[in-house]
Amino acid sequence: MPELPDVEVFKQYFDATSLHQKVKDVEVLRKRIVEGSTASELRSALKGRTFESTRRYAKYLFAKLDDGRWLVFHFGMTGFFKYFKRMEKEPPHDRLLFTFENGYHLAYDCQRLLGEVRVIEKFDEFLQEKHLGPDVLDRDFDFTAFKEVFAGRRGMVKSALMNQQILSGVGNVYSDEILFHAGIHPKTTINQLDQDALKKLYRNMRDVLKAVIQNRADPDKMPSSFFLPHRKEGGRCPECDGEIEKIKVSGRTAYYCPNCQRK
Repeated sequence: MPELPDVEVFKQYFDATSLHQKVKDVEVLRKRIVEGSTASELRSALKGRTFESTRRYAKYLFAKLDDGRWLVFHFGMTGFFKYFKRMEKEPPHDRLLFTFENGYHLAYDCQRLLGEVRVIEKFDEFLQEKHLGPDVLDRDFDFTAFKEVFAGRRGMVKSALMNQQILSGVGNVYSDEILFHAGIHPKTTINQLDQDALKKLYRNMRDVLKAVIQNRADPDKMPSSFFLPHRKEGGRCPECDGEIEKIKVSGRTAYYCPNCQRK
């Protein structure tokens, strides 16, 4: 599933291709992805409008329309954008197609149909509706705020990192990467983490996500010290060359190095 770094890369792509362009037409190719309105209502809301700016919050991308409303994208398991001119370049699982007055198109491709697109009136009300915790890369989300969201909790640290009501933006893949760099076993409980361990977790969370964004969320471009290219059962740890193992944490699959991440 696209997580915070992936959506930040999508934001950069959208900004580079689609900002300040007038929407000539909108085609909803699969009604299932539309939330909060009908396909025809969504088309009416977008046709003739211009995207003025964007914001990313956690795993959501918000594109502000020139009438003050926002178009919200969630990418599900498989969503992404593609900008193109000739229709033969249209991606195979296009679910929403924008045609701009310059003759180019932007496709929202979502093979497994688990994403959603909707128009909202107010940004803050949407965050409240979704019960989203703080975005982990927000400039105001400092270590003090990080400690506060963990205060009094006793669950396993991997589960907490993925709980979007506690922290927003981290999912299954990057929680493994963060815990690997912090040297923390995924089944470690939060109340086992002292002040130093929490600081290390916070610092590595921010550093890992920024590095992934810098490398365009491409596993093949990750630094040699990163876990992601080796993240499979039987893979070799980039730190100690030990064998990577797979376990279940709160029903989710976790990969870790038992030598570098001792419980």
